[in-house]
Amino acid sequence: MIHSIPLNSSQLHSSFNREYKPILTVASGDTIQLKTLDIQWGYSASQTDERTIFTSRENEEKLAHPIIGPIAIAGAKPGMVLEVRTNKLIPGWYGRNWAGGIHAWQNEKLGIVDSERLQVDWKLDAERMTGSCELSGQEFKVGLSPFLGLMGVAPAEAGSFPTKPPGYFGGNIDCKELVPGSSLFLPISVDGALFSLGDGHALQGDGESSGTAIECPMDLADITLTLHEDMTLSMPRANTPAGWITFGFAEDLNEAASVALSDMVSFMEQLYGISRTEATALSSVAVDLHITQVVNNVKGVHAILPHAVIR
Repeated sequence: MIHSIPLNSSQLHSSFNREYKPILTVASGDTIQLKTLDIQWGYSASQTDERTIFTSRENEEKLAHPIIGPIAIAGAKPGMVLEVRTNKLIPGWYGRNWAGGIHAWQNEKLGIVDSERLQVDWKLDAERMTGSCELSGQEFKVGLSPFLGLMGVAPAEAGSFPTKPPGYFGGNIDCKELVPGSSLFLPISVDGALFSLGDGHALQGDGESSGTAIECPMDLADITLTLHEDMTLSMPRANTPAGWITFGFAEDLNEAASVALSDMVSFMEQLYGISRTEATALSSVAVDLHITQVVNNVKGVHAILPHAVIR
């Protein structure tokens, strides 16, 4: 079955909480189609349409990412795994990113804390999958590679959790490999899973160095949700066009890398039927460690095992 979620404030929130009531209950294998907001809680359908501002139904004290949900999956139980298949993404006509002007570790290192906060306005062409902006009187063009920065289920712990740092439940992973054709696998901690999504990115480099990608609304996000009772995960995992991916999140970059690598080595042990030491040796010649992002309170590292790199 295909479900459509309308874009209104009653569907939106800006934190994770296992007590939030679902806006929709779907069956395993169902597809959901929806629009998402820009990072500033707005949406405009075209250049001639006024931008509409939305808010969160949960009345959080401070709004962060606008996310849609939670969506319950019938029969989902703790210990199962939710597969989130991204089928199609169509970015809106506009996007923005920012740099400098605020206290952040990367701005301090780059010497741009005291500079004026720069907002870069991008014009996006979803048909050609291109974007353009103007800086210092020059036009810059990029090819787009859209993905959703934020996909997550409710955590097991009580209370509300801000959207900014990702965790074992997923959330604000900001991995640019999660393009259409990808499946993200999330460990389920609560009945119904309580899945939420949002944070459209038209293009992002590994690291998300300034703190933002090209943050954009999505005119269409088409995803399929499938339960797996025969999988066991403690961290998110993904199967993408780039390869199999494992993730690590920690304040220390080395720790984040060790979590991603350890999970990848465990995956390779199971995949190839080899010892942990043998899997580690193979990982050193075949697996790439990428810095997912360095700006979400915790650092993110993802390990990629490219498809068919080992035969």
